[in-house]
Amino acid sequence: MALFTGKGDGGTTKAFGCDQQRISKASELPEALGALDELNAFLGLVKMRAGDVPRIKDAVRNIQEQLFIVQAEVAGSDKRLAEGAVAAVETFVNDIEKEIPPIKSFSLAGGTELSAMLDVARTLSRRAERRVIAAVEVGARDLAPETRAYLNRLSSLLFALARLANHLAGVAEENPKY
Repeated sequence: MALFTGKGDGGTTKAFGCDQQRISKASELPEALGALDELNAFLGLVKMRAGDVPRIKDAVRNIQEQLFIVQAEVAGSDKRLAEGAVAAVETFVNDIEKEIPPIKSFSLAGGTELSAMLDVARTLSRRAERRVIAAVEVGARDLAPETRAYLNRLSSLLFALARLANHLAGVAEENPKY
């Protein structure tokens, strides 16, 4: 099987569930799928950098698995996140919050490299969520409520993991000086 077909050279693509009609690569659906793919790829780098922090590495691996299911649903597959996926994220975030100092202010991204990378992943997850919602709003896809909720919670999970990475490394959060 070839890695390329040349059929997209004119700026169109096909997505699962689109009756094999070609659509613009710049339309909402490919934008949503691309943003999810970008996030998942970046999380691969985050996972490799979290090699010495198994808890974070395992959490990122789990997020990647969940994102593949989300990507499949957005592409038109009948795959769906398992019932309870959102509750599992909420429980994990709540457990992290019990371990780290409470938030008193906004904080500057950084501290450790791993924390900074998780903050970048958080912003990528927000962009992916916006792109997916845009595809839903134009009628390109209809998503399960669990998927919408998962995408909304994902940035909170990544933020909690970023804070945890700094906490585990003994690095205090730095607040902006307005």
